[in-house]
Amino acid sequence: MATLAAFLHGLAVVVAAASVALGLPELRSGTDPAVGWIGGGLVLLAGGVVDLHRRLARREREALRRLDRLQKSVDALADRLDRRVALETESATPAAAAAAAAAAHEAVLQEVKLLHMLVARLGESRSSGEREPTTTSGPVRPAPRDAMPAPQAPRSPDPSSPDPVPAAGAEAPTMDEAAVLEAVRDALATDRIDVHLQPIVSLPQRKHRFFEVFSRVRAADGALILPDRYLEIAERAGLMATIDNLLLVRCIQLIRETERRQHAIGFFCNMSAATLSDAAFMRQFLDLMVRNQTLVPKLVFELSQQELRAGGAVTMGILSQLARIGFRFSMDRVTDLDIDVDALLRHDIRYLKLDCALLLDPAMAQRVEDVRRRLDGTGIDLIAEKIETDAQLDAILRSGIDFGQGYLFGEPRPARRQP
Repeated sequence: MATLAAFLHGLAVVVAAASVALGLPELRSGTDPAVGWIGGGLVLLAGGVVDLHRRLARREREALRRLDRLQKSVDALADRLDRRVALETESATPAAAAAAAAAAHEAVLQEVKLLHMLVARLGESRSSGEREPTTTSGPVRPAPRDAMPAPQAPRSPDPSSPDPVPAAGAEAPTMDEAAVLEAVRDALATDRIDVHLQPIVSLPQRKHRFFEVFSRVRAADGALILPDRYLEIAERAGLMATIDNLLLVRCIQLIRETERRQHAIGFFCNMSAATLSDAAFMRQFLDLMVRNQTLVPKLVFELSQQELRAGGAVTMGILSQLARIGFRFSMDRVTDLDIDVDALLRHDIRYLKLDCALLLDPAMAQRVEDVRRRLDGTGIDLIAEKIETDAQLDAILRSGIDFGQGYLFGEPRPARRQP
């Protein structure tokens, strides 16, 4: 009926416009034919405006009807849920409680199995007689920003973090490469890879929205071995995948703890190409996360721009599997602003970290603005990292970036382990 009415309205408008265009010069002799055509065009335009107004009014009425139906459905679902919760609360049996406890126990067992697999792999690598690094080496890669000493006094811990505690342990004294490698292996075998958390805040509110998770190796005497000292050595010895995987399991445990405490906080966890290529670990990890789907939205995997660009079929395949069960990704260590936004969206990358120095470099201002413009409306959020001063923050706020990270908001601090 609506289609017929629209057709008849359109036909009437066209007939009226044609009548004016052709009949006006005939009604008044000497009238320029162009005036008739202009009059016909105005009639056609007026008919189009009336039709548009009629369509918009009809769509608005339909939208209101749909909203009314949706509200009634939501109210009905809420009522059913309230009754179901009340019924389950009243009728909860020891058997149901035991089933819930068994499910939680199974999740913990899966995490323990992952940890045992990592420790067993460490033992195999030790017994295989792999080549020890020499005491002289090539250039050490630059230290991560989080490895540097904090420039300010420790801040009070945020109540939403999993019980952060004051930093413990000074930096380890100078050690040769063989001693560092042995300390890393011993820390892995005796569970002394500590988790440190650094906040990522919303701007301008400075509210903690995420924590980035870092690893610290603790020597037998309690001294910390910072990443700038052990990363390259552990990588050459083939231990980085084990360290990264262990950090990932610790991250899952942190998420489970924040969920138990009902804290709405997420975690960024670095995932290296070595971890993605570890097929045995990834199979077990995927199985664990499929069984614990509620943990997935709280974990964001972070990969460097170089690793994402160099990723082969295996790496991209694992990322696709992770994305299918709901994981999101972040790209950091960005050095090239020639960014393919479509590729980011295809791989479910929802966060892009840019160095504060890069964002505030006048020579890069136009390219940074171009990246921001291309990201508008895509659902990809920019995070300004390494913010250390109020002056840097003021400049970042003027640029309209939504998230910030850096020592101005908090240095990496150890997370208290839960019993």
